[in-house]
Order: sequence, then structure tokens, then C-alpha cells
Amino acid sequence: MGVIGIVKGLANFAALALSNTKPALPQKRTNGASLLGTLLFPLIPFMLTNNPLPDGYPWGKLTDSGTNPYVENPHTGVTRYYDFTISRGLIAPDGYEREVLLVNGAFPGPLIEANWGDMIVVNVRNNITNPEDGTAIHWHGFLQTETPWEDGAPGISQCPIPPGTSYRYEFLASLYGSTWYHAHYSAQYAGGIVGPMVIHGPTQAKYDVDLGPILLSDWYHKEYHDIVEEMLKPNGSPRVVSDNNLINGKMNFDCSTVAPGDKTPCTNNAGISKFRFQTGKTHRLRLVNTGGDGVQRFTIDGHTFTVIAEDFTPVKPYKTNMVILGVGQRTDVLVTANVGKPDSAFWMRSNLTNCSPNRQPNAVAAVYYDKADTDKAPTSQAWNIPEDPSCTNEDLAKTEPLYPMAVPKPTYTQTMEIELFKNASDVTLWKFNGVSMRTHYNEPVLLVANEGNFTFPREWNVVNYYSNSSVRIIVRNRSAGPHPMHLHGHNPYILHEGPGDWDGTITRPSNPHRRDVHIVRGNGHLVMQFDGNPGIWSFHCHIVWHASGGFLANLVVEPKKVDWLRIPRDVERNCKAWDWWTRFNVVPQIDSGA
Repeated sequence: MGVIGIVKGLANFAALALSNTKPALPQKRTNGASLLGTLLFPLIPFMLTNNPLPDGYPWGKLTDSGTNPYVENPHTGVTRYYDFTISRGLIAPDGYEREVLLVNGAFPGPLIEANWGDMIVVNVRNNITNPEDGTAIHWHGFLQTETPWEDGAPGISQCPIPPGTSYRYEFLASLYGSTWYHAHYSAQYAGGIVGPMVIHGPTQAKYDVDLGPILLSDWYHKEYHDIVEEMLKPNGSPRVVSDNNLINGKMNFDCSTVAPGDKTPCTNNAGISKFRFQTGKTHRLRLVNTGGDGVQRFTIDGHTFTVIAEDFTPVKPYKTNMVILGVGQRTDVLVTANVGKPDSAFWMRSNLTNCSPNRQPNAVAAVYYDKADTDKAPTSQAWNIPEDPSCTNEDLAKTEPLYPMAVPKPTYTQTMEIELFKNASDVTLWKFNGVSMRTHYNEPVLLVANEGNFTFPREWNVVNYYSNSSVRIIVRNRSAGPHPMHLHGHNPYILHEGPGDWDGTITRPSNPHRRDVHIVRGNGHLVMQFDGNPGIWSFHCHIVWHASGGFLANLVVEPKKVDWLRIPRDVERNCKAWDWWTRFNVVPQIDSGA
């Protein structure tokens, strides 16, 4: 979709978004079967209770400050079952109608909920048609200890799920907190395959109401495959510009900015998300950046947050008026409804930073106290918080895990550089550790390694750490922009982040931060370290367009144990089904595939 009059459109947009909260479109037209972003979405319980409760809790006496979750996680004996069907559907999340990839007819997809120590089983059916496409689902942040084949990375941990077939994922909720699931097949999740996950666990935090997931996402009006094709053509630009910004899959769009000749149906004031606060009560908000590219700045007018968790790590509480989230990151905050009267209303805001290419960066939702008129627009004023041009996360000195873990001495240290380059065909790609990665869907790295073969094509970008038990990686960013770096299968120590080269300093070595995504700034460094978890684990930038452009490495951790893994027959059967489908169908893999 082309856009004209961008400056004029943005000037008009504020009034368009902030003057009317009564939606012009019904929820089914904007988000299909999803209730996220509506006042009908149910509150989240403190835990699931249809299961044994030893000592009053599913996890017994384990606590957030006194339990090492990597070695002492519970096994409840409870299994949570979900059935997902992936298909295309015509909806208009911001009023601009387009085909979206839906989970059970919904965007965002359904909530997955479990207790710490439960097993989660998700049967995923691929009903993508017109055209058909493969898919795979990644369960973001889960360790997948002893189940690396359930990680959901096609060409790495499994073959894609072919059209018309199903694959059953089964894994342990070994960590707890807020997270999400998403497609990990090309840039597919930017087309809609995303949804929230809540894993209940112990917490010292005192709150009255769990408001549930709040998904923040830049939004694109073009199909993901068309964007990738344009980006990776000769002399194409790696800079992909989003069209809008959403909160829980909803936002208004100024249809006057649609280019002449674009006949796509577009409705102004389609509808924004709404939330209800209980006056005087403290609420838990589970923030997740589910976008394709943008770094988000999240605020609620007049309200201060207490941060209690980042990714799957409970942290010592600290106060802030704004939360920064790169793609894939999660932050749990507490906020008390004590700013206004029972009939007050306030704007919730999430703005894309200047580091994120966008046509319209500002997402809003309405927060209503108990007695407020839910069709009336709030009139609150935004916080005046200057933007940090580096687009980095909160200072590591401020974010300290509740459960202390000193960083061990590494058995191996490696520097991995990020580079942007043009290949011989004038296609702009990314190199990570000297290689622009391209996966082979029919030969997943894990399955090849499990057969005892640890010699891989260079383009698979496989790094073998052999028997090393604690690996330190220094990421050196030679590009101008920030990158949210995500490591599968681990919750690594984050030792340092800053401009230029690392000087050897570690932030709080007695208890460094731990999280599975952290932003490395432009022309800066990020130092992280992980302890061994046998498997093949992707390490990549979570900007979906960068991963498509080759920004991904595959880390082999404890290869002897990988060789011994007993991979279920279902994984092999899925690969045989994919092999059969690809005999008669051309897979349009124009990018890295990851």
C-alpha cells in the first residue's frame, strides 16, 4: 500500500485517534474470534486451581526468591491441551482490510495458560490455503530441556508442518511468567500468527487484579511475503516501514492517507483497545512486544509502574514511568488505580521509537476506572519523557533478578559480529559471525546432528561449542541500528551492554540480569553468557526482516548429548510428510527461511 500526505496524515491522526472510542467496526471485523482488547476479555486468575495444590499452590513451597528455576522446577503431573488451526482470514485490525493469518480464526491468537511445572500440548493444524504454505510455531522463552525438537524452528529443530496436516508439540512449562508464541517460518508471524502465553508461578508481588496480556505490535498492510520479496530484490532496501502500531491487535488508521488507486476497503475509527481499572486496586499488566521490527515505549498517562519481571525472570521491584521493549521482550508491571476518581479515564500509549521505520508510530488504548463512560475518550496528558536515541533497554544496574546467581567463569569466549552487506546480485543481506544464514527446510540441523553428522554446509551458520559448559558471547554490532538479540533454549546472563567495544566490565557479576532477549545498540556491544542445555539453538535478531535477511546462527550445545537424544517418531513423520509435499509443490523460499 502506498501512502500520501504523510505529514498531513499524522497531524490529523491524533485527533482521529483521540476523539472517539466508540468503534466503527464490530470486533469480528477487526480481530475475528479474538476478545483481546475488549472489556469482555476475562481477568487472569492468580493460578489455575483445577489441579493438585500441595501446600496451597501447584508449585508447592517453591518461591521466586529462594528457588533456582533451572534445576528445581516442579513437575505437577498436569497436562494442558490446546488445538490450533492456522488459516487465512479477511479482517481489518486498524480499519484497513487485509488477509491475515489467524489462529483459530483470531488475531491475536488464543491465550495459552498453565501453571509452572505443567506439560503443555498443542496440536497445530496447517489449513493455510490460497496459496498453501508451510508453518511452524515457536514457544518463545521456553528452555525445551530434553525436548529441543519442540522448539518450533523449521530447518533447525523440525521440518515445517505441510499444508493439510497437523503436528503435536509437547513441552514442559519449566519457567514462569509472561510470554508469547509465534510462527518461525520466514517472516510469517508478521502476517498474524502470534498469541499470548501466561505461566503462573510464585511471586512476592502484591496485587489485586491480573489484567492479563497486553501485546504491542507494529503493523503492516502488505502481505509478509510481498514485503520480503521487495526487500530482497536487487538494490532493495533492508529498511521496512510499518504502517501502524497496535495494542492487543487494535488501533485506528487515517484512511485519507491511503494512496490513490488503492481500492482496499478502509474504515476510520475502526476501534481501539479498552481496559478497566478497579479504583484503588493494584493491577498486574503483562506487556509483550510481538511486533516485526519496532522498539516500543509504553506508558499510561499519570500512572507509575512497578516492574516485577522481565522476560521469564522475576526482578527486584523498581519504579518507572515508561517501559522500553524490543521485539520479543516482556515486562510485567504493577500499576495502582489511585490517580483519578472512580469516573476517570486515561490514555494508555505505546509509541515506536525513532529507531523503528514507521509511517504512524503512536498506538493508544483507553483505560477506564469503574464508573467511567466507556464510550467517552480520555482527556489525559502524556508523560513528557525524552527519547533515548540509542533505543536501548533499561540500565542493567537497575534490573536485578530476585533469585541471585553469580556468573561462572566461561569455558569458552567468542566474538560474533553483525554486518550489513550486498551480495553479488546486489541484494542487501545480514551477516552474523561472518555468515548470512539460509536454512534447509528438509534437513533440520538437529535431526542431522542426531544421526552423528556434525559437518554442515557453511550457509547453515552452525557454531559447535563441543563440550564447553559455559559459553560467553560478545556481540559486536557494526551496523547503525539496534537489534533485539534472542537466544533459544536458554535464559542467559546479560553481562554488559554499551557503545563501541567491550572493556571487560561486567554489570553486577554476583547477580547479573538474565533474560532471553536484550537489545544491542547501534555500533555497540552486548555480552551474554549461557550454561549448557544440549540441543541446536537459534541465536538471532528478533527483527523479523533481519532474520529473513540471514541474521541467525545455530549453536550446537553439548553435541555428544545431542547425538544421544531419542527424538520421537512424530518428528520424523512430519519430515516425511513435508518431503512428500515438496515433491509436488515449489516452496517459495526467497529468504533465510528462519
